[in-house]
Amino acid sequence: MHVVRMGVLGCASIAFRRVLPAMQEAKGIELRAVASRDPAKARVFAEHFGCAAAAGYEDLLAREDIDAVYVPLPTGLHAYWVSRALEAGKHVLSEKPLTWDRSTALDLVDQAQKAGLWLMENYMFLHHSQHETVRGLVAEGRIGAPRVFSASFGIPPLAPADVRYDPGLGGGALLDVGVYPIRAASYFLGPELDVIGSVLRLHPDRGVDVAGHILLATPAGVTAELSFGFEHSYRSWYGLWGDRGRLTLDRAFTPPPARQPLIRIESQDHAEELTLPADHQFKNIAEFFARSILTGAHYEPQARAITHQAELVDRVRSNAVRVTA
Repeated sequence: MHVVRMGVLGCASIAFRRVLPAMQEAKGIELRAVASRDPAKARVFAEHFGCAAAAGYEDLLAREDIDAVYVPLPTGLHAYWVSRALEAGKHVLSEKPLTWDRSTALDLVDQAQKAGLWLMENYMFLHHSQHETVRGLVAEGRIGAPRVFSASFGIPPLAPADVRYDPGLGGGALLDVGVYPIRAASYFLGPELDVIGSVLRLHPDRGVDVAGHILLATPAGVTAELSFGFEHSYRSWYGLWGDRGRLTLDRAFTPPPARQPLIRIESQDHAEELTLPADHQFKNIAEFFARSILTGAHYEPQARAITHQAELVDRVRSNAVRVTA
């Protein structure tokens, strides 16, 4: 196999705007078919991206010319269709989060491992080169010993009918935007993070969380303070504060492909800005997914990452002080 033949379960906006165009650019992927509950929508996608429109989700999974599927469905539908895709022998790239609870995430990872298939969450920001640069600067001692990681991801209120306000479909700010800062904290501070406390602000009518704040800590006492929500002016940012200086990065989770990231490093008597090359995180993760399948890459690191993230999200939820306002 020299290319991963890809199918798409669901015609979500992010698939149309970001992921499928990136897959068309990516090496090692060939987009073969899309499926939707609405046949007309599938036909629109198929015509736009030059692929087939399947009769439905099950029809797409039954196709022999599909090696892997991308699942951009609402979170509450991920578990069933990811499991069905694995049963059909397909590798899976799922929109994040994989599921809304730890036990189901563990079951899906176990199913993938037993079947010898790749199951991956689409945390595309991890595949932008800016974060590896930040990690390198910290390792070089540019801010000294890290003491605090801070991150925020907030967006303005959504349209009233948006599925992210639907608790039955896995709605809420924690699962939509809160998971990004959590995943970033693990990326920089390691897998031993624990949840010290959290606050979730609930919508008075919709039954979902619309904002929150989380405090995490490593065994050595390095802390992560994370904020997120659906009722904010837009912010996508993180910073690392050390004993000799601090480093900040804006548009950390959602940089457009043409954007040149700007890292700012400040100390007591000095400040500097580093402009980095533009990078395309959606294309990068698509190529990483395809390359991992084509080369038979070791899956265990992905399994650990999915498991650890699901455990942290579960502990954030179980530790939360809930406020309705």
